Amino acid sequence: MQPSEALGIAAQVAVTLAGFAGIVFRPDSVHRWSPLDKLRLQLLLTNSALPLAESLFGMLLLTFDPPPASIWRWCSGVSFSAQVLAFVYMRNPRRRSFTRADMQTVNKFLFYGIGSISTAAVALQAINFAVWNHFWPFFALIIVQILAALAQFVRMVLLAPHESSGP
Repeated sequence: MQPSEALGIAAQVAVTLAGFAGIVFRPDSVHRWSPLDKLRLQLLLTNSALPLAESLFGMLLLTFDPPPASIWRWCSGVSFSAQVLAFVYMRNPRRRSFTRADMQTVNKFLFYGIGSISTAAVALQAINFAVWNHFWPFFALIIVQILAALAQFVRMVLLAPHESSGP
């Protein structure tokens, strides 16, 4: 499979996840959600929007004739920067007025599993930017983000809305 095909498919999947989130979770009801459910929706949308933007950026660079020799280095650099900005933008979850009961409902295996895999994928971006210049590390991050968004989407659909137990 050519990189352009893989990026096109990833962009379609990312748009689909974000679109389903908009259909399933009506915007007017989001304002009545608990802080934990709002965080889950934010993670879902972030993990859908970033792979879409990264895929489109990669496809843009592939349209150059001839494509730049360091195309995947540039893509990894932009992806690494976007991940750092997203991490900084996402406030510390402990400051979101979560109670101890709220924190006990978090699936620790899923939380730490996705966190560990995401950290490894972001580290691959730094290595790819500095040394390798290969497509697969860049695409691996996109896949990890889409899988994280999918996990959040499935959880939000299957789990009952979380009732916050107070401040």
